[in-house]
Amino acid sequence: MINAPDTGARPEALLGWMDGLADPTRLRLLRVLEHQELGVVELCEILQLPQSTVSRHLKVLADQDWLENRRQGTANLYRMAPGLQIAARKLWRLVREQTEGWATVLQDDLRLEVRLRARRDETERFFSGAAGDWNQLRAELYGATFGRRALFALLPPEWTVADLGCGTGELTFELAHHVRRVIGIDQSAAMLRAARRRTEGLANVALHRSELEAIAIEDGACDAAILVLVLAYVADVPPILSEVGRILRPGGALVLIDLMRHDDEDFCRRMGQARLGFDPTELRGLLATAGFDASRVAPLPPEPGARAPALLLARAEKRSPQPQPLAPRAGAEAP
Repeated sequence: MINAPDTGARPEALLGWMDGLADPTRLRLLRVLEHQELGVVELCEILQLPQSTVSRHLKVLADQDWLENRRQGTANLYRMAPGLQIAARKLWRLVREQTEGWATVLQDDLRLEVRLRARRDETERFFSGAAGDWNQLRAELYGATFGRRALFALLPPEWTVADLGCGTGELTFELAHHVRRVIGIDQSAAMLRAARRRTEGLANVALHRSELEAIAIEDGACDAAILVLVLAYVADVPPILSEVGRILRPGGALVLIDLMRHDDEDFCRRMGQARLGFDPTELRGLLATAGFDASRVAPLPPEPGARAPALLLARAEKRSPQPQPLAPRAGAEAP
């Protein structure tokens, strides 16, 4: 129904949208899922409702195209569909405004924040425990040369490069010998301590503790950014790619290495990862939505002895803004 043209909502489409919003539970679900991707178990925890109730209302919303979902292992993850029609978006904005002060909604918001904080804490605990032998662990799992492949994709000596999720600073250290400036970002204090030891004495390296959803770098300050084995630890990828686009200049390069889509859920849990890798087509779509043109998204040949799922390499450029047509001068005649 929501696929009707935007020239004006047909009565049956409008009634369908209104039917989808005509239940307090569905309104609560849409509010929670407007900016977050969550599974059924998480939604049950946040809304304090049984799984049968949550699943029933999710089906109604999905059938009416309010939601989209994707498979993650044995679970389905849901979020509000980004492609709502203009009329549906207007209706939702009105409903959202009118529900802003509901006591139940405020309780949902508090439980959502607790759930998201728990996600971050799980990742932080993994990296705090792994910082001491992280380089050895990565080499055993993925091989020793994939990071340098990202390095050689960058190289212009005048560049400022952001190493996002820099970990112990191994790649930051190598980059610093080839480009003008390197800014390393990581949310783990333990990882950054190791990175500072690794890059001590390098005047062109700056290290900051920051979440990737709000990167501590100014708009357009970087010529390039790298994300090496980072996004597999992220449940909600689009906001991070959007932040990467913000810190890059127009035409700036993004080099990304991460896991190919796989089905080894035990590996995913053991490594503290949030997702089972990426399909190349999926990653191209995520990059395009974030304002990048992907010039290459391809699998990397597994290295001898590597025991982890295969990796892929993506190289993309931030789109330059389209020039706006000049406004006609006052008094100029129309052609």
